Amino acid sequence: MPKGDVDVGTGLVGAPACGDVMKLQIRVDENGIISDVKFKTFGCGSAIASSSYMTERVKGLSLDEAGKIKNTEIAKELSLPPVKLHCSMLAEDAIRSAIRDYRSKRSKMANPQKPGFIDVSQSAATGETVATAHPGQA
Repeated sequence: MPKGDVDVGTGLVGAPACGDVMKLQIRVDENGIISDVKFKTFGCGSAIASSSYMTERVKGLSLDEAGKIKNTEIAKELSLPPVKLHCSMLAEDAIRSAIRDYRSKRSKMANPQKPGFIDVSQSAATGETVATAHPGQA
């Protein structure tokens, strides 16, 4: 999915201890529902399985519902051994990161920065520097 698309959120997380890297992307429809999910994971089988499970689990959910999925659910569903719990934690981190990215893009779209200028002058009376903003003017 195109990373710059405002309907796409991208989460990229990694575990330096073992070298696993997980990229998870969500596409959100006009109703706030995750309509498509993709992942690319470099790591062990447990990391790949955790990513895959997360994509199946979040499709069709709202962002709030998807953000509530815990790594313990993933670990239990996949019967991950304790030494592989970090893989389920990566999947939880990846979906939360993708949701944050999506919301950040939408927020910027709703509140775009307007061009303008700042007039900086020095007060003759006090000698202080005075800055006056002129948003929306160029």
